[in-house]
Amino acid sequence: MGNVLHMRSVEVPFQKRSLNLRSVHCPLPTNNYQQHYCYNSNNSNNTKVTEEESYPQATQKASGQEVKTGESGEKKASKPQDGHSKDTSKTTSDDKKGPSVVQQEWKLEVLSLNNSNIMKSHKTVASTVATKTTVATVAGAAQSKTSSVFQKWAAMELEVQRPMTKRQLSDECAAYSLRVVKKSTVRREEGDIQRDVEGPAPVKPKLQPRPRESSSTVKSGSVSKKKLKKELFATTEVFSSVDNHAINTGKLLSQKIFSVPTITQTISQTITQTITEGAQNELEKLRAIWIWLCHNIEYDVSGYLGLTDKLCSPERVIETGRGVCCGYSSVCMQMCQEAGIECQEVSGHGKGIGYRQGQSYQNTKSLHMWNAVKLGGHWYLLDACWGAGRVDMDNKAFIKRYDDFYFLTDPEDFINSHCPDEKEWQLLDDPIPLEEFEKRVLKTSEFYRLGLTLLHPKHFLLVTENGEASVSMKFTKPVDFTYQISQRSGCEPKAVNSSSGLLTVTRESMRLRLLPPTGGTYDVMIFARSGNNSGTFSWVCSLLVECPEQEPTKELPENPFLSWGLQRSAESLGVKKCSNGAEAAVSETGSFELVLHTSRPLMMLCELTQKDLDPSIAKRCLATQIQSDRLTCNVLCPYLGYYRLSVFVRNYERPQDGFQNGGNFLLHCTGGAINLNELFPPALSTACGPGIRTQDAGLSKFSHTGALVSTQQGKCNITFQNQQDLELHAVLFKEQCKRLGHPLCRHVFFTYNSSKVTISVALPEAGVYKLGLYAKTSTDQDFSLLCDFVLCNSSGSSWPPFPCTYTAWQRGSVLFEPRGGLLEPLSWVLFRVRVPGAQRVSVVGEQLMELQLSKSRVWEGEVFTGASMSQLKLAASGGGGGSTDMTIIMSFDVLSQQNEM
Repeated sequence: MGNVLHMRSVEVPFQKRSLNLRSVHCPLPTNNYQQHYCYNSNNSNNTKVTEEESYPQATQKASGQEVKTGESGEKKASKPQDGHSKDTSKTTSDDKKGPSVVQQEWKLEVLSLNNSNIMKSHKTVASTVATKTTVATVAGAAQSKTSSVFQKWAAMELEVQRPMTKRQLSDECAAYSLRVVKKSTVRREEGDIQRDVEGPAPVKPKLQPRPRESSSTVKSGSVSKKKLKKELFATTEVFSSVDNHAINTGKLLSQKIFSVPTITQTISQTITQTITEGAQNELEKLRAIWIWLCHNIEYDVSGYLGLTDKLCSPERVIETGRGVCCGYSSVCMQMCQEAGIECQEVSGHGKGIGYRQGQSYQNTKSLHMWNAVKLGGHWYLLDACWGAGRVDMDNKAFIKRYDDFYFLTDPEDFINSHCPDEKEWQLLDDPIPLEEFEKRVLKTSEFYRLGLTLLHPKHFLLVTENGEASVSMKFTKPVDFTYQISQRSGCEPKAVNSSSGLLTVTRESMRLRLLPPTGGTYDVMIFARSGNNSGTFSWVCSLLVECPEQEPTKELPENPFLSWGLQRSAESLGVKKCSNGAEAAVSETGSFELVLHTSRPLMMLCELTQKDLDPSIAKRCLATQIQSDRLTCNVLCPYLGYYRLSVFVRNYERPQDGFQNGGNFLLHCTGGAINLNELFPPALSTACGPGIRTQDAGLSKFSHTGALVSTQQGKCNITFQNQQDLELHAVLFKEQCKRLGHPLCRHVFFTYNSSKVTISVALPEAGVYKLGLYAKTSTDQDFSLLCDFVLCNSSGSSWPPFPCTYTAWQRGSVLFEPRGGLLEPLSWVLFRVRVPGAQRVSVVGEQLMELQLSKSRVWEGEVFTGASMSQLKLAASGGGGGSTDMTIIMSFDVLSQQNEM
């Protein structure tokens, strides 16, 4: 069937006006620069109507030409002023007498074009012009220097260069219709209104956008009003072959030198046909166009900065490979039309280059353009300019960085950064006003790519209450966060310490508490990255914080790991939960205990920092306990204020693995600061109290399961089971201790009763002690440390040492009396002792005193200490093989008459 070209004129009452076309470029406002070939259907964005010029002496600018209409109605084309293609065609029309003047709108529709009938269609066009415009033959029209745009289409075989106007038709206008506005003046008799042959009613002189059909206008059986991107495709991986084809063929096309387009083909058409080859549907064709644009067109930074002419027209953009935002949108629209896809350009405001939180768009012209396309009866939005990369304003350079987010972006997300001049192009059920757009939080494409949802705030401006404000998000996949705070101070922002924020990240949420150090205005940038990698962080959103009140400064400690509480990766490291959350743990006593529950045995190291705390002193503020299912850290606070406690863990069974940060905790000491002389003993082991080491050694059922043992009497007993019958040893240590006249180890006494072991401790003075428990696992090995206990003695009593024991003090031996190792002179002392297997037990002093075996198998007897003896010795025979030789098993010191206990 032959091509049908419909053309009709519509009369509109004439008003005195002038047409002022301007360019639309990237969101950062710059000097106004007129681009005559950049046209947008949105009149409020591209034309300004004033009552300055009068018809018929009107001046029209299009495609870089100036056309004047005189009394005769003949148009004369002047020489192009911007170096673009020349339109040498001429149009003549019959004038009608009369004072009335009308402005005509031409509608050009092309249906089912094919190359075989092009010439026939052109003749049909000429014959259907209702205004009696003189149209020459095809050959004559090609030679005429002033032929109209419609006659130029009638002479397509002589076309040399595509006009620069974006609204002119392409050679391959198959399967779509297009409307072109042509403004001219004709004389008519008053009351004689000219109509198209088909007789349509007059319409407004500007093209209206094609909004999504409202529910009230959707006819029965038509498609639904709204569809999201995920309903078109689940992932962009489905376009892998389309993407590769568009990228590869696009590279080949860019390497070729195109000759002047012929009658049947333009550069744009050649590219469109090549990159969409093999596409199965409109979606794949659109995808190929999008990919080609984003990978082959660079942003025209010099044009944006006003250093050169801005590149907007499809021809110049394709020729140079550069363009501002309207260049991207115009090429996209042209290629879509050539591929049979309905496409519109949309103008509006974009939160792009130079955007600043709080910026107002009221009473300002829009400076950005993007596209809307119709697929399957539904409208979708895309921005190839933002999809191609970003602009580095510091270096005035374009950075290629493909961003797939802006391909068919859901309207609910698109509206946060793009606000069209016409509300219909928001494609929202409930369009938002410009004021709401200004208040929206600025979110980058990475925000949506990471699956983030902003819970609070809803708008970008936060006002502190009691000196604090907060930001919270949720997500479904692991995400790591960091942030940056700067205070607005004159022209240059002032960086603020990261301690002005408390960031908490869990498996499904994030919360950032903002604590501005002083009153003022602060910019907050939040960065994030996928929790499955250790790459760089990407900016995801920005907010503004107003701090009107001056709150007392909270000197929070620096946190190089930024996040407080358990790290998001803690579970993968083996930490299941924690006794403390991300909020500051308050201590009124100067001490604090942190417990981490683990899913497997872990090794732990801790770090404590505070503004006044010396690192060497900080080590004496920590005592850690490592158990198979939990990690415990005991903390002492020598100063009032805030502390940071960082915990590092690794697999206990893999010492070659490095420690990783498992959590960071904020501690607030409000009272009871610990005296520096009462801190933990120096050189504590990382394994305090019963734990994995004691368990591996076979020790169990400890009476004291923690690392800290407190006593108010100055004495304590620690009991446990020694299933493997290990040889044990204990060492007692105190940093500063008075002169005792005997070793401090005499204040520790072992009692063995079958597999039960009792360590008795009698402390000589108040203070903090370290009790180290050692064991020898084999005869050819030295003693190895199993654990350290911290003994805290608040008693003012001074307990004497225990008797000195020897190797013959066998397992199972028990000393009942006397427990003290210092005896009074000239006094009778009752001895009661159990020595398994002994045939004879005696006390050697000034004379030998034999002890008697009672019915309860306890050796008993009273012994006189005398005045000349300095020591009493307890000896036994018959133990271990029935030997009759006496062996000393224990000794007691006798005080001189001048000594005092």
